[in-house]
Amino acid sequence: MQQPPLNLKAVDKSWTLFLDRDGVINEDKVGSYIFTPDEFVFMKGAPDFFKELTDKFGHIIVVTNQRGVGRELMTEDDLTAIHEKMTTAINAAGGEIDGIYYATAINNDDPFRKPNPGMAFRAKVHFPDIDFAKSIMIGNKLSDMGFGKNAGMYTIFVATTNPEVPFPHPDIDLRFGLLQDFVKAL
Repeated sequence: MQQPPLNLKAVDKSWTLFLDRDGVINEDKVGSYIFTPDEFVFMKGAPDFFKELTDKFGHIIVVTNQRGVGRELMTEDDLTAIHEKMTTAINAAGGEIDGIYYATAINNDDPFRKPNPGMAFRAKVHFPDIDFAKSIMIGNKLSDMGFGKNAGMYTIFVATTNPEVPFPHPDIDLRFGLLQDFVKAL
């Protein structure tokens, strides 16, 4: 079933925001991974605008592929420490992340690795009120857009690390330069 065009002015607390992490919330380390909390650097405007997002959306969920753990280049404890740094700063700014889901699989066929929608379905188990038809996935890769579409969400592409991705594109509903630009458009 074709969704109506995304109207950002219709977003309210019945909506859920799904966010990729690297290149969306924090600066991406292209060709590598964020290994430690010291390497985690927020994108422009973050974490301050998370209060606005928390005020607007019913749930904010982070979904991130973390193949570096699967490749044993870092541990899940390292990943937890990075996420603690992120959530502590977001909470201090008045924002809130309701859930963080990550896929450590090396294999692209893993149901939890984006673009496969496994992390979305896992989030819905924990938050049964999530309605994918009233959800937005924001990411900086086409695999993020595929994840959103595979779960029945709207998708927004931020052109932070892959500005060459064409728009319009069948998997992208809206495009912004940064997550901060999306927040301003709400």
